Amino acid sequence: MTDLQTDNPDIQTLLPRLHSSDSGVRRIALIDLADLEDPDGLPFLIHALGQDNASEVRSEAARLLEGWEEHEVVSALCAALADADDKVRAGAAQSLSELKTAEAGRVILPWAAHADAFVRASALRALRELRLADSAPVALLALEDGDAFVRREAVGILGWLKQHSALPHLARLASDDQDAEVRRAATGALGLARDATVLPALQTALTDRAWQVREEAATTLGKVGLTEGGPILLAALDDDYWQVRLRAARALGKLRFAAALPALIEVLGHAISNLRKEAALALGELADSSALPALLAAENDGDPEVRKAVRIAIAQLQGA
Repeated sequence: MTDLQTDNPDIQTLLPRLHSSDSGVRRIALIDLADLEDPDGLPFLIHALGQDNASEVRSEAARLLEGWEEHEVVSALCAALADADDKVRAGAAQSLSELKTAEAGRVILPWAAHADAFVRASALRALRELRLADSAPVALLALEDGDAFVRREAVGILGWLKQHSALPHLARLASDDQDAEVRRAATGALGLARDATVLPALQTALTDRAWQVREEAATTLGKVGLTEGGPILLAALDDDYWQVRLRAARALGKLRFAAALPALIEVLGHAISNLRKEAALALGELADSSALPALLAAENDGDPEVRKAVRIAIAQLQGA
C-alpha cells in the first residue's frame, strides 16, 4: 500500500500495519479499520481493493466495503468486478448487491454494458432490487445478450420493475431461450401482470423439457389468476414430477377451478404427503361441498401436515 496518510488518530495507529510488507498483516489491519466504521478509512479500503498486490487483501477489502453507498466506493467495487482474481470479483459483486440507493444505481448502470459478461451480469444483479426506472432500457437490451447469466439477471430487473412493455420479450424467452434457467426466470416474470396475452407462453412453458420450468409455469399461472389457465393446469396434475403436480394443485385452488374437483380428490390419496396436503387445501378453496366426504375420510391421514390441511379445508367448506 502506498503511503496514504490521515489526521484521524484511530487510523494513524493502524498505518504501520496497513503499510506492512506482509499481506496477512495488511488484511487484518483492514478488518480493524473497517471495525471503526469511520468514513475516513474509506480511502484506505478503496486503495487496497484496487491496488494491493495480494488477492486475499483485495478480496477482504471488497467484502469490507459492503454497506457503503459513497460514489467512490461504488465505483471502486464496479471496477473490481473485472479483477483478475475470481474471489475478488465475487466479493465485489456481493457488496454491490447489498446497495440500497438510486444514486448508487446510477453509478452502476454504465457497467451493465461492460465487455466482460461477469461484470455485466453482476451490475444487473446489483441494479435489480434498487428498482431504478433507468435500468429498464438497459435490461431490455440485455435480454439479447449472448451470455445466459446476463439474460437471467436482465429478466430479474424487468420482473422487479413490473415492466409491462417487456411482456412480449419475456414470453419469447420463456418459450424459446436455449438456457433452462433463463426460461424459468422469464416464466416467473410473466406473472407481473394479469394479462391473457401471456397464456400461450405459459402453456408452452408448462410442457417444457425442464421440470423446473414447468414448475415455475404452474406457479405463475396461479399468480396471474386467469381461469383460462385451468385446463392446462389440470393436465399438469399428471406431470412426471411431483413438484410440478404440487404447484399445479396449488394454482388450481387459487383459481377456484371447479372442473378440477375430481382430479384433486384423486390426488388426496396420493402416496406423497406434500401432494395430499396441497390437494386438501385446494379442495377447500374450491368451495364445493361435494368434496366433504373425501376430506372427512382423510381426517386420519398419517401425516400431521396433511391432517391440518384437511381440517382447514373442512372448516372452509362447512362455513361456506
